[in-house]
Amino acid sequence: MDRHYVGLLMVLPAIVIMAVLTLYPIFYSIYLSFHDFSASHRLKYVGLSNFMSSIGNRLFQISFMNTVLFVVGATVTEVILGLCLALIFMWEFRGRGILVPLIVLPMMLPTIVVCSFWRILMHTEFGVLNAMIKLLGFKPINWLGSSNIALWSIVLVDLWQYTPFVFLILYAGAISIPRHIFEAAIIDGANRLQIIRYHVIPFLKPYIVIVALLRIIDTFRIFDKVYALTAGGPGNATEVLTFLIYKIAFRYYEFGLGSAQAIIMLCIVLIVVCFYIILTRRGRTR
Repeated sequence: MDRHYVGLLMVLPAIVIMAVLTLYPIFYSIYLSFHDFSASHRLKYVGLSNFMSSIGNRLFQISFMNTVLFVVGATVTEVILGLCLALIFMWEFRGRGILVPLIVLPMMLPTIVVCSFWRILMHTEFGVLNAMIKLLGFKPINWLGSSNIALWSIVLVDLWQYTPFVFLILYAGAISIPRHIFEAAIIDGANRLQIIRYHVIPFLKPYIVIVALLRIIDTFRIFDKVYALTAGGPGNATEVLTFLIYKIAFRYYEFGLGSAQAIIMLCIVLIVVCFYIILTRRGRTR
């Protein structure tokens, strides 16, 4: 037998499993999105009705805006902080080998543990954060109970957990830069800021593009932190698309409407990813 077909046979079980676990749910969700299917109704074809009612629904619009705010706030800040940390730790200094594992530690923790930890820190009366704020002479902040702050409090928790992920990728890219480039730049009279600007940042651009895309996709599907910290409250201040879809499908049992909103969310993510890839390819060809 040809070695090419042997290779295909070897990966065939994995392909079948991926198709069953990934493709089937997607296509079945697409099928349900065109039907009225709930606990009180039998399967009934309704065309684009679920999509139109979702787009025109005020709650869906609020959830979409909350998701966009979370994606932009978390992704931009994590990339900036992760890049700054990578630029600091790329240089040799005493204790670097101890500090790097400590920085990476938060991303190793389960999200439910992280959320429980931060709920204690953000407690209005007994939390450490408000205790520190009181010592400085300011009024305590209702971190998770204020409609103006709750979403950004979840962003803060996400920053603490996943900035290390960005740092780890950019740090790996930074320390892989050949040392002779730095030595040549120093001989030419360049200082560290000039080395970072003209040598390190251009080299790290592909890494920044990849990690930013990964964080955009991951933050767009945020669910666990919202569920564990605020459950979408107060009101709808932290209700994101994934949490809204969860409520419609698994609390109100409107599976057709929930599937339609899930497909809309999937299309939005695909558009963002394609647009991002086009921009990066244009940047490379210039």
